[in-house]
Amino acid sequence: MSASGLNPASSRGKAARRKGRARWLIPVLALLVLAAAGWCLWVAAQIEYFASTDQAASADAIVVFGAAEYDGKPSPVYRARLDHAHTLYDRGLAPLIVTMGGPGGDEYTEGGVGREYLMGAGVPESALIAETQSTSTSQSARRLAVIARANHLRRLLVVSDSMHMFRIHAICSADGLDVFTSPRPRVATTEEGNKESDPMWHEILTYTLWRMHLD
Repeated sequence: MSASGLNPASSRGKAARRKGRARWLIPVLALLVLAAAGWCLWVAAQIEYFASTDQAASADAIVVFGAAEYDGKPSPVYRARLDHAHTLYDRGLAPLIVTMGGPGGDEYTEGGVGREYLMGAGVPESALIAETQSTSTSQSARRLAVIARANHLRRLLVVSDSMHMFRIHAICSADGLDVFTSPRPRVATTEEGNKESDPMWHEILTYTLWRMHLD
């Protein structure tokens, strides 16, 4: 026994075990980093594909996912979605438009504001359904599934921002909906800070959390 009360052989054994753990830990961490990077690249590629692809085709209904409203008026981004849905409706792609979105922090709902805006633009009230309870994309998809079943809607043409299309398509498909996507045209406004949509990293994170059932 050494003067310090420690066994040199035992100390050397502990050091060797630490080195052994470090030898396998580093490759495992490297594999995890590579896997995470590969996942992010795959999701980013899907986002880019859906963002740049307009799948507009005949459907049973056009669905507009909600965005901000200000005192009963759609924000520029929401207005762009609604105008795009109106264009698709005028092209005869569907006989019905469904506007989505619950309370926006005041007495109005996004779905209700969207319906009123489209009625003011000439779409008949009979061709509009407003969903006014959902507060997230996942909730909107679940509410949309209920509306689709109740109204016998099988094919849905979804309108939202380009960066949202992949996540919306995935969530709607998981709820058993047959959806096609048509991104709204790009807009740049001072009010929105020239912001096209949520950044790529936000969409990757949000989609990943949804896949992990953590949204």
